[in-house]
Amino acid sequence: MRGKKQWFLLFTFYFLLFTLCGCEAFVRKFTRKSKKDKAPVEMVLAPEEWKGPQMTKEERYRQYFVFWQSWQDELINALTQNASQKKKLDCVQQAMKNLVGLRSLLNESKQKQLDIYLKQLVDLQNDIKSDIYGNANNFYRQNSEKLKMNISQRFSYSDVKNDIL
Repeated sequence: MRGKKQWFLLFTFYFLLFTLCGCEAFVRKFTRKSKKDKAPVEMVLAPEEWKGPQMTKEERYRQYFVFWQSWQDELINALTQNASQKKKLDCVQQAMKNLVGLRSLLNESKQKQLDIYLKQLVDLQNDIKSDIYGNANNFYRQNSEKLKMNISQRFSYSDVKNDIL
């Protein structure tokens, strides 16, 4: 019995010795690392403004229109799925942002027509803000779908290509 106990202690001792001292990763983990000097940062003396790819007004109109459609769809989905108020308000704000960009590319008569729908979208945003619990989501969804249908019918590119400035 005594031989087994000595053998077990000897085995445990050698195991710990090799584990703690012989393991290079363990030694490397607890050695101090020298601080490296940071590379000097180059100063920009004459900053240049990047304007991005140049797009025609027609391309920008189509892009704003597609972005508005996708945000309007996202709003309808958020209202259908009873998403958080933050999500619904973000969708409305992004849709308005793209409609405002769209508006800037139209002539004055079309801008006035679009202003009617922008006002309806602002009213929808205020209604969503005031409805904290989302009790009227179905009503807002119907308004949003009607708004999407009206704007899509009256402001698709094929309908307004002659009214773009």
